[in-house]
Amino acid sequence: MAKPIKIFAGRSNPAIAEKIAHYLGMPLCNAKVENFSDGEISVNYFESVRGSDLFIIQSTNPPADNLMELLIMIDAARRSSATRITAVLPYYGYARQDRKDKPRVAITAKLVANLLTEAGANRILTMDLHAPQIQGFFDIPFDHLYSSVVLIDHIRHRDFRDNLVVASPDVGGVKLARKFAEELGTDLVIVDKRRPKANVAEVMNIIGDVTGRNVLLVDDMIDTAGTLVNAAKAIRDAGGLKIYAAATHPILSGPAIKRIDASVIEKVIVTDSVITQHEYSSKIETVSVSGLFGEAIKRIYEDDSVSCLFDSKNISQKITNNH
Repeated sequence: MAKPIKIFAGRSNPAIAEKIAHYLGMPLCNAKVENFSDGEISVNYFESVRGSDLFIIQSTNPPADNLMELLIMIDAARRSSATRITAVLPYYGYARQDRKDKPRVAITAKLVANLLTEAGANRILTMDLHAPQIQGFFDIPFDHLYSSVVLIDHIRHRDFRDNLVVASPDVGGVKLARKFAEELGTDLVIVDKRRPKANVAEVMNIIGDVTGRNVLLVDDMIDTAGTLVNAAKAIRDAGGLKIYAAATHPILSGPAIKRIDASVIEKVIVTDSVITQHEYSSKIETVSVSGLFGEAIKRIYEDDSVSCLFDSKNISQKITNNH
């Protein structure tokens, strides 16, 4: 007999979990996740998970309770004899500290990898890590999805697609921006910046020509939006026309929304990988990656290849046709 599939969700992003379950044509399984009066987290699965192929959907953005909740859910599943436990992290938090770039700092990306493995996760499914080499911190199977396939498919149908150039807001994002540029068949521009301290970005100059062009700024995440807004201003000053942005993870902390609303950016296209408490902005447009995750979960459960989901060409048909 085939092992049963069980899909559970933590509390960090219930909306995407519901969409993933809908894509798979099944309800989310019954679990109770709650807090004691002092704030400690309690997890109770209300149905048997013995022998199951179990998937837990939980983004690990702050507060740290989201990460702790995932660890407890994994531990409860392991102690309940699930055959395989896959941690599904639409957003892998604490990934920005991925190396020791100055004295006496932690490597939190590796710490989280150790915690997930020690808790009992047998497999990881996530999307757009801040640094792709974080996959090497794990000694268990790891599937890394790319939101670019969904975002590029979405952008292909937008009116600003003509006369477009893709820009990276910093040198570190060049690889991601190059992917967008290649798929959209356009040029690549780099905004060179110097960061004097964390969350403060100083734009220096632009490598490439944006004069008279529509520009798409591409990044993996938007935190305080300082980098994005400063890059957009530099591009406009250099002769860019309409400026748009695309990013995977909309953290949007602190003054992010106010900065975006006051900026020269027309639209910021993001995914639903994370839910954060921020003010509404008419400039924010959300594209769902639930179908991408749903198809990946389906393929993992059926021991099928996930690599076809790395290609943006006809991705909507690939997801829809397999639904």
